[in-house]
Amino acid sequence: MAKTASKDTAAAPAEGVDTTPLPENYEAAQAELEGLVARMESGNLSLEESLTAYRRGAALVAFCQQQLEKVEQQVRVLDGETLKPLPMNSAGTAATESGDDL
Repeated sequence: MAKTASKDTAAAPAEGVDTTPLPENYEAAQAELEGLVARMESGNLSLEESLTAYRRGAALVAFCQQQLEKVEQQVRVLDGETLKPLPMNSAGTAATESGDDL
C-alpha cells in the first residue's frame, strides 16, 4: 500500500506549481504577460494571487525567450550563419533595395 500512496503523490502536481498550459505562440504569451503585469501593478491582488501571477509570469517569460531563441536560430540558418546589421537610410529607417519590406 505504501507504493500506491507514493505513486499518487508523485503524480499530483506540487503545491503552488502552475499547471496552466502555455499559450500556442509568442504573441499570445506576450499579451497574457502584459495582462498579468497590469493586474500586479494595480495593487489589487492578494499576496497569494501575486505569488501565483509571478510564477505564471516567470513561466511566460521563459516561454517567450525559448520562442525568440528558436526564431533566431531559424534566421541564422536562413542567413547562412552570418547575421549582418540592417543597413539604415538617412531617415534612420531600414533601407530596402526593392522598396518592399521583405
